[in-house]
Amino acid sequence: MTKISSLLKLLLFLIFAGWLSVWLLKPTQVWTKTWKLAENKASASFLTQSVLNFAVYTFPVIAIAIVGFVYLALKQKEAISRKGQSSLSVLSNPVVVNKYIGILSGFEILAVCLFIIFLSWTFYVRISNDFKKMVPMKSFTLSVWQYRVFRVATRSGLLAEACLALLLLPILRGMSVFRILGIQFEASVRYHVWLGTAMILFGTLHGGGTLLIWGIKHHLGDEMWKWQKTGRIYLAGEITLLTGLVIWITSLPQIRRKRFEIFYYTHHLYIVFMVFFLFHTGDRHFYMVLPGFFLFCLDKILRMIQSRPETYILSARIFPSKAIELTLPKDPRLTYAPTSVIFIKIPRISNFQWHPFSITSSSKVDKHTISILIKAEGRWTSTLCNMLHSKPDSEAGEMSFFQVATEGPYGPSSMDFLRYDSLLLVAGGIGVTPFLSILQEIASTRSSKNVLPVKIQLVYTTKDSQGLCLLDPVLPHVFDAEQHYLQLKVFVTREHKSNRSLRDVLNKVPKIQNIHFTNNRPSHAIYGLEDLQWMSVLILVVSVVFLAFLIISNHVFIKPDKKSSEQKTATSVVDILLICSFALALISGTLVATIWRWKRLREEIPSFSEKESKAMKPTGANRVFDQHEIHYGARPNFKDVFCQFANESKGSNIGVFVCGPETLKESVATTCQLISNYFQSGGQNHKPFFSFHSLNFSL
Repeated sequence: MTKISSLLKLLLFLIFAGWLSVWLLKPTQVWTKTWKLAENKASASFLTQSVLNFAVYTFPVIAIAIVGFVYLALKQKEAISRKGQSSLSVLSNPVVVNKYIGILSGFEILAVCLFIIFLSWTFYVRISNDFKKMVPMKSFTLSVWQYRVFRVATRSGLLAEACLALLLLPILRGMSVFRILGIQFEASVRYHVWLGTAMILFGTLHGGGTLLIWGIKHHLGDEMWKWQKTGRIYLAGEITLLTGLVIWITSLPQIRRKRFEIFYYTHHLYIVFMVFFLFHTGDRHFYMVLPGFFLFCLDKILRMIQSRPETYILSARIFPSKAIELTLPKDPRLTYAPTSVIFIKIPRISNFQWHPFSITSSSKVDKHTISILIKAEGRWTSTLCNMLHSKPDSEAGEMSFFQVATEGPYGPSSMDFLRYDSLLLVAGGIGVTPFLSILQEIASTRSSKNVLPVKIQLVYTTKDSQGLCLLDPVLPHVFDAEQHYLQLKVFVTREHKSNRSLRDVLNKVPKIQNIHFTNNRPSHAIYGLEDLQWMSVLILVVSVVFLAFLIISNHVFIKPDKKSSEQKTATSVVDILLICSFALALISGTLVATIWRWKRLREEIPSFSEKESKAMKPTGANRVFDQHEIHYGARPNFKDVFCQFANESKGSNIGVFVCGPETLKESVATTCQLISNYFQSGGQNHKPFFSFHSLNFSL
């Protein structure tokens, strides 16, 4: 198994290196001449130019997804081994901590620098060749400075194209290629934001510079409304830029956080954006950005199919800290790694809005159910909380059922946190949710022969003592005398009651309200994602179908010029044929995925029974409190926490996981930097290494 995984990793590297080489060579004259010869040969063959463009520009990324999913499937079956410190571990730790740009690791800074170098290389080669030629415009004459501004604006469009080629890859969920690098969906979303902002910047320079020159030469009215039969369609480019600006503006934090509905609905304009981008640039440029769009559309289709049929909420627990825990039925064969997230849609609130939440349960502990913890903060979550606070149908605390649609769970392909010698978990408020699943997973695995951390410390910061009720799912493990490896440090920042012990606080926390939901209809349990290897096959099938439709349509509708590689058919017709071929391939993939899903639901997944529902989780009883601490009126001094934990832990490789407000993450990241440098530069024999990981409980 290890040899096969190594071969697949080598294959992934070779494919990526080949795809990267294409992007680096594309601006050069050598590539232009070689590509011209290749197009001439392709035009004279059965495969046509479109197949050549797809094979060279599009398929490498699709091949990475196909091979990568097979690799991840094999990785899930590998035994967990202790993770030693490597020379590359330093790059995964924070290097830059800033309140404006966030926390950047060495790997992220390196990737950003390489991408900037690539953009600079592409722009330099293109613009230097343009300035050497100084070819005048056929429609109107330009001065030297006007020509240079015009060419700079034109080449800025190529930089926007490079950003668009990567834009959709970070937000793939089920088909996420970033999982190959160990980067989860909730962490890679910010790469999508960076790429989108850069794309809009370059696109605005491209469109604005072009419109400026047209205006100076008094051709603005003539040029901007053109819809040519061949070449660039300017009107389509203007629609593309306008659509992109609308999407970008409505995604700003000021709008997204206060008016999520506007952000959500305007983001669906990506279809308009991509269609008019194709009309503006032509099919040759579109094949460069097609891989991300191809995988995104397949991912979207699979998510829509997965959300059917709907399930329902089994029970809810209302915490005094404006938080609620929902329990949903799941298929007992569904397993997921801790820190996974699941997307929820409740039709009673909205038929279109999906919201992600961290899973608090463990698939090893809860075979038939899955639980999530939600804090009532936004409009959607507050509406849900108000609905649950309404009067139950009976004194037994029962309410009529809530239908729920789900997507996921999405999470890491393996439990890498188990590879560390020790774990330091830092949580703030509702940010404790990912750690609840980690602690339950470890507690359930203690009796097995798996390699586990020898010491775990949870540092939990909350505004008031009522926030401690969020720890309820893991309190039986925290206060179990046999779980001596686990230590809890609580910091209550807005209360000054130093005489109260942790036992006293927990005893005086208001009672958690339990609600059961009655349901007389048949309901399916959550089945989860399809198998990774099955998704690889689906991607390959849809790719082949797309190529088949593309070849047939090209031979039927496109008339090539025998004297050159150019086509007599109008550019827009070629683009429409590409759209139709792509749509037919997606429809074929949808039919295959739907039939497969329906077959498995019918043959394998039984309807959920109320008898399989788990009992309500008990609260922590009066057990062991001596090893746990509670502090009032102060925030944790992370330098002292890190140093003390390093001295107490037996391992040298310590995993630091933090989830909570950005200020908390930045504080922990800064401390991780300082402490790691202190121990590595000191003369101590025992030199612990802290590996920093930032988790998100929301997007």
